[in-house]
Amino acid sequence: EVQLVESGGGSVQPGGSLRLSCTASGFVFAGSEVGWIRQKPGTSCDVIAKYYTDGDTDYHTSVKGRFTISQENAAKMMYLQMNSLKPEDTGMYYCAHARRIGGSWYEEAKYNYWGQGTQVTVSS
Repeated sequence: EVQLVESGGGSVQPGGSLRLSCTASGFVFAGSEVGWIRQKPGTSCDVIAKYYTDGDTDYHTSVKGRFTISQENAAKMMYLQMNSLKPEDTGMYYCAHARRIGGSWYEEAKYNYWGQGTQVTVSS
């Protein structure tokens, strides 16, 4: 079965950094399409970043230039480096996997498997 487990969340002051990690199992990781999804307080969700093969990435406009998605195929790990954090970045962050390649990367419905999430809180 597909399993995704996030870690690395926590509380940080504005301007700080966090690195989220996700361990994957149960599917062929190399060549798959994965992403990070954020659920803000109030339950709205946004796909923050997507990764498919080396260099094929997309980012939500609110995090572009501050966040970086990456992965290590051999270790079946994916990461989200979060720099210059802002209070509006607060939320639950999920790593996710899409069964089908392509389509609208920014639609949360595209991602069939989600982890349990890790909380990120940015406040002064």
